[in-house]
Amino acid sequence: MSESISFIASGSGTSSTRKRERIRHVWAFLFILPQLIFFVGFTIYPIIMSYVYAFFDWSGLGPLSNFVAFENFSKLLQDDKFWNAFGNSLLFMTAKSVILMPTTLIMALILNQAFFRGKVWYRTIYFLPVVTTTSIVGIIMKFIFGNEHALVNEVLMALGILKQPIPWLGDGSTAMAVLILIGSWKFFGMMMVYWLAGLQSLPGDVYEAAKVDGASYWQTLRSITLPLLMPVATVILLLTVVNSMHVFDLVKTLTNGGPFFATETVDLYIYEYAFSSSGFPRIGYASAAGIIFGLTIFILTLALGWLARYTKEGRDAKHAKLAQMQEGGVLK
Repeated sequence: MSESISFIASGSGTSSTRKRERIRHVWAFLFILPQLIFFVGFTIYPIIMSYVYAFFDWSGLGPLSNFVAFENFSKLLQDDKFWNAFGNSLLFMTAKSVILMPTTLIMALILNQAFFRGKVWYRTIYFLPVVTTTSIVGIIMKFIFGNEHALVNEVLMALGILKQPIPWLGDGSTAMAVLILIGSWKFFGMMMVYWLAGLQSLPGDVYEAAKVDGASYWQTLRSITLPLLMPVATVILLLTVVNSMHVFDLVKTLTNGGPFFATETVDLYIYEYAFSSSGFPRIGYASAAGIIFGLTIFILTLALGWLARYTKEGRDAKHAKLAQMQEGGVLK
């Protein structure tokens, strides 16, 4: 009799527990529902519809009626202006990655040293541009580089470096160089933090063994730090590539794609056709450009993702080798 009562009590307890769990799940869903609605309405739906618009000659007004199949893609691939913007985006991404990957690693190595004083202060200073609105940065930098009497020309001429002012944003080559340098400065702090996180995740026992075996700092850096950082490096490179391929607000406020489309990127190209002020917008054509550019970024992401997995396997093998060397006492 007592066993039957305990079985009924345990069953009722389980039922009440399940009921409380269901109520908790319902409340959790209700709390995330507003964000889910906005995410679907302003992210998922526009992405899906961009694939639909790409097959129509549509200005954004009226119904979707003029179906053109792949005509937008065909015209786009024959448009020299698109390929110019595409090349500028690739140039910006490549130059920014080449500049930032080594410089941010060096700064992270310096700030990661235990004896370095004021590390928190320096990290904050380098990270401030990251949290500054990009469009505001573009507007300010336009006053610094914008004309012959801009601040940078006045300073360089006062120091005797320049004999006459340079139209930094008036020439295509210098305008792109300025754009790359400002973009690199803006993202410098973020990449430095990525490197610091990677450095602080490395196993300390390997460094202790290297210190016991008498390895110098440069030997440790070459044989331990850099090989173990390779998977982190590929992830940082992936984040840099994705971030650098999408540059709009800085270009829009600093150069607006000029001079003579020398700094126009794909994001600005899509914006001009989707929200043209000189004629009817071409939403379908702009959607086709976005799809091609998005597929390009997707392919780059897949390639870098494969590289990340490959380097992770190499890191694991290197870690195992270092462990064997540590046991044998041959890490020198």
